[in-house]
Amino acid sequence: MLGPVRWLLKIVLVLILGSLGWVVLYRFVPVPVTATMAGDLFAGRGIDKDWTPLGRIDPDMARAAIAGEDSRFCAHDGFDYRAIMGAAAANARGGRIRGGSTISQQTAKNAFLWQGGGFVRKGLEAWFTVLIEALWPKRRIMEVYLNIAETGIGTYGAEAGARRYFGHGAGTLSPTEAGRIAAVLPLPKKRAAVAPSGFTRRHGDRLARQVGVVRREGLDRCLRE
Repeated sequence: MLGPVRWLLKIVLVLILGSLGWVVLYRFVPVPVTATMAGDLFAGRGIDKDWTPLGRIDPDMARAAIAGEDSRFCAHDGFDYRAIMGAAAANARGGRIRGGSTISQQTAKNAFLWQGGGFVRKGLEAWFTVLIEALWPKRRIMEVYLNIAETGIGTYGAEAGARRYFGHGAGTLSPTEAGRIAAVLPLPKKRAAVAPSGFTRRHGDRLARQVGVVRREGLDRCLRE
């Protein structure tokens, strides 16, 4: 009996040390490819991405992401329990499904895992969220998020998204442009930031207005140098 248990413990130890090393590596180097990007490549679609340091991305892009995805990004430890409980209550009432994932959770999923649900993936997402919150500063989490989040079919990151939709880099985004890119993030394969209509336009315009609120209330304070 001790043999299988010993081997199991060794496997668990290797997985833990491997994940720690992986997270430490991505603390310092750009994420080269993600599972979602690989899926696009295997499907025969090209990918457009251009890693850009956070300091060269207009601050309004991060503010729009905070407004749309995670208003307590600078305050939580990776998990926004109030948002999770609120989403669960809303989903129990029926209607449009809401998520409770933070930017940290989305970054962990996008950088290290695959899309989709299931207890295994959710458990791994929680593990990697704990690791990046412990080993990365908030600026790095936001930097990785804004570089690997899908901003359109085959398009990844704020820089590639800005060039696709507005013809210029992410360093000079207006609040409206940042809001529209942020509005695309939840459903990048079904929404477009250029000439949006319906919910995407309304949501993007709302996020553009919220950019100023995020700045004035210091909700992006952890990102300021």
